[in-house]
Amino acid sequence: MIHWDSLFEFDDPEKRVEELFPHLKVESAAVLERALAGQEIGLKEALRLASAQGEDLAALVATADLLRRRKVGEVITYVVCRNINFTNVCYVGCKFCAFSTGPNKPDAWNHSLEEVGRRAEEAWNRGATEICMQGGLPRDMEPFYYRDLLRAIKSKVPRIHIHAYSPMEIVYGVELTGLPLKEYLLMLRAAGLDSIPGTAAEILDDRVRRVLSKNKLSAAQWQEVITNAHRLGIPTTSTMMYGHRENPGHWVRHMLLLREIQKKTGGFTEFVPLGFVHQNTALYQQGLARPGPTVEEHLRVHALARLLLNDAIPNIQVSWVKMGRKMAQLCLRSGANDFGGTLMEESISRLAGSQEGQIIWPHEFRQLIEEIGRTPAERSTTYKVLRSWPMDSKRRLSAISGQPEETNVASCVPA
Repeated sequence: MIHWDSLFEFDDPEKRVEELFPHLKVESAAVLERALAGQEIGLKEALRLASAQGEDLAALVATADLLRRRKVGEVITYVVCRNINFTNVCYVGCKFCAFSTGPNKPDAWNHSLEEVGRRAEEAWNRGATEICMQGGLPRDMEPFYYRDLLRAIKSKVPRIHIHAYSPMEIVYGVELTGLPLKEYLLMLRAAGLDSIPGTAAEILDDRVRRVLSKNKLSAAQWQEVITNAHRLGIPTTSTMMYGHRENPGHWVRHMLLLREIQKKTGGFTEFVPLGFVHQNTALYQQGLARPGPTVEEHLRVHALARLLLNDAIPNIQVSWVKMGRKMAQLCLRSGANDFGGTLMEESISRLAGSQEGQIIWPHEFRQLIEEIGRTPAERSTTYKVLRSWPMDSKRRLSAISGQPEETNVASCVPA
């Protein structure tokens, strides 16, 4: 078994792939060769790679990195955003969540419309281009509260992009208002909704979902919200939670389902693997889940995502708040190309047990990206590059080799 750190002792992924291929299992080499030739990888082939170890894992990582380079180049993007969790009161009771509480508990909060608008305006003044907004599901929520939150933000900062409301929240809003799904989505869009986070996906297998949360929407309901949003021109992200009670077969089927949706709608902007943060969750404490992903699982998931989604969803994001900065850098060398958002405030992962803090400042993103020899770029929610900080080849090589050169800091280049 190769130690995971040694997987990244290379400068050129193409040369690394050539070195490893003669030592691989025949079946693994054949699948990786098909991926490098631009051919679509199917279920049986992907399952062969999903549990890769040793040199097969090393080759999977290097192949994913090479495909990433060919598809999106050497740029790693990030977005300046603020998370706003407008309430932590929730009736759903997801076992993997340590964020929610009851309405009468001393730690319960419900931000007013004015407070949400104030936080959005504060974020805009600090350089944010996006508000990412989600919250708990209180039983006594006003039917049109989600619409009113959007209006409160847009009244303060009309130009900011609002990325809000998981499919679970959308389904709840439909239930409360009695509106058909399409009409409800159109109402939210008119009130200021710009895109939807594809969270609440977890694993799109109802047998797993029933253990994670008995009250959560079904896999079919998740797909219905997502596909309707796409048909109405509302883009969404896509996500997958791993490292709990699922297995590699679930990863593969989940990603292939996302690929099929994307072929039909084209509405996914990115894929975000979300490692399970286990420490404070009932799911782990009740013995229903393993203690989060291993290092190898982090690498497999991100590399596999690049192989399966490369042409369909070319942007693969790392979740730094869940896996940490160092692991995020390794996954960005395993097929991923986006560092996610600054966040500014973060409650969900932190309360589950993450120790990674609530913010990465833009200058820290740029430093972390340059440390692995890549070009930092600030983007919009929909992946328009707003400005970048190019690295010349000498600086890139010195960053990868770990031998720093004395150079001036690269100038910012507006897009």
